[in-house]
Amino acid sequence: MDKRAGFRHTGNNCHRSFTFVHPRHEKLFMDKLKALVVDDSKQVRDFVIEYVLEPEGFEVDFATDGAAGLQKALATNPDIILMDYEMPRMTGLELLHSLRNEHNCKVPVILMTSHGSEQIAVDVFRLGVHDYIMKPFVPQDMIDAIENALHVTRLQREKEALTRRVMQANQQLTQHLEELNALYEVGKSITALVQPSKLFERIVDAVLLVTHSDECLLGLVDSGSGKIQTQFKKNRGEQHNPRGKTRLLNSKVLLPANGHPSNGGNGSGASELSVPLQVGKRVFGLLKIRKKGEGAFSAHDKRLLGMLADYAAIAIQNMRLVRQIHATKEREKQQIRNLFERYVAPSVVQQVLAEPGKVRLGGTRQTLTILFADVRGFSTFSSRISPEVLVELLNQYIRVAADAVLAQEGTLDKFMGDAVMAFFNAPLPQVDHPIRAVRAAWAIKQAVRGLHRHLPREYHLDFGIGVGIGDAVVGNIGTAQMMNYTVIGDAVNRTKRLQEIASGGQILISQVTYNMVQEYIQARSLGDVQLKGQSFPETLYEVLEVR
Repeated sequence: MDKRAGFRHTGNNCHRSFTFVHPRHEKLFMDKLKALVVDDSKQVRDFVIEYVLEPEGFEVDFATDGAAGLQKALATNPDIILMDYEMPRMTGLELLHSLRNEHNCKVPVILMTSHGSEQIAVDVFRLGVHDYIMKPFVPQDMIDAIENALHVTRLQREKEALTRRVMQANQQLTQHLEELNALYEVGKSITALVQPSKLFERIVDAVLLVTHSDECLLGLVDSGSGKIQTQFKKNRGEQHNPRGKTRLLNSKVLLPANGHPSNGGNGSGASELSVPLQVGKRVFGLLKIRKKGEGAFSAHDKRLLGMLADYAAIAIQNMRLVRQIHATKEREKQQIRNLFERYVAPSVVQQVLAEPGKVRLGGTRQTLTILFADVRGFSTFSSRISPEVLVELLNQYIRVAADAVLAQEGTLDKFMGDAVMAFFNAPLPQVDHPIRAVRAAWAIKQAVRGLHRHLPREYHLDFGIGVGIGDAVVGNIGTAQMMNYTVIGDAVNRTKRLQEIASGGQILISQVTYNMVQEYIQARSLGDVQLKGQSFPETLYEVLEVR
């Protein structure tokens, strides 16, 4: 009968189901496993160790009785236990019972015995023995039994190894996602950030996150000295340190060979990695990272830093260009404002600057209050004095009229020789535009009186003023090359007729205007007056006082 009969290869079905012999391997495991042999027979111990375990690469320990075997099993935590059934101080069955029930030890166990029976097999298998070997046996029998017993251990180790590989892959995937997100965030910064401090901090944060370095410095070339000056420096974990340690790093910016990052140290056991910030061949700064402790930066770190530097260089250059464009636009706006506010109401200038796309030919119909003011007797007066004095004097009269209109936020339409035209309620709406126009007319009259106090009597002139309300078209009239923000319509013509019949120092308003401002003024009715070009006479009023 074969040595394994009744427990491995015989027809005894009650034991056959507990064993499964795997194909022979050159070694059971690549990792060195620990085996504990518990047997009071030195001959058996030496045989198992020298002919079975050591050739298979096991790290072996042994015990000569059951009690010592229990202590070593609990102390060394072996991968497999080979024990005798009959031993002094503690039998194999007692040892197995103590391991399983008292210490919850699940180490695979192979029982070796010279006495086999059905009851022994039942008892040991109930206690979780993995195989049952009859003495004497050949090495291959034990090797097969060990391989079968360690099958579960092998699977468990393979599962653990697979789990570790999956976790490692997940960590790598997470790291790659962090790297991509960091690159994406810096890429977004190209168009999103124009504040230097915020952009520099975004770049440095991305570098610290992706390269796992302990410190990052972003430096830019100082245009005056040509040296790199720290713009933003940050250590891992700190909030920020913008320009907190500004210092000159190099006397000259050197591009690493082939444009690749340079890896080095500072003599203190820390690794440093630098990469230039450049667009084309022009170097304008650098990114520098530092890692404390041993170990240089990897090639992957160098590639990542190089990519981040490319994004950062574009973002910084874009920020500079945006700021330059913004500064240029602001200068141009100020120049336009300074130039055109001499001719156009500030509200019109502001609208043009805020929404230049709306500056186009055409207009809209709306209700406006229109003001005409003309210097009376100017033609006769101009023939008596020199042109130089005439221009200076005319400018003084026109200035007081223009100031009065602008003080009420009216729009100066045009100067027509010795006359001024203005309108209210455009381009910005004014719910009280009728009284604004009347107050502007009254302010002109009062300002002229003040002007007279500083002029010789022969230079005293007065405005004849007309104020009217009606619908008109307001907008840009002219050509694409030359346009004027003005108003046209019958209301303009009627108001011009009012001004034409007003004498010097007189303010005339229409019936419609009077109805809308009467609670603010004192006026005298002039009755029905037939205006030039009008089909029917119109009731007119002279403004005597404005409250």
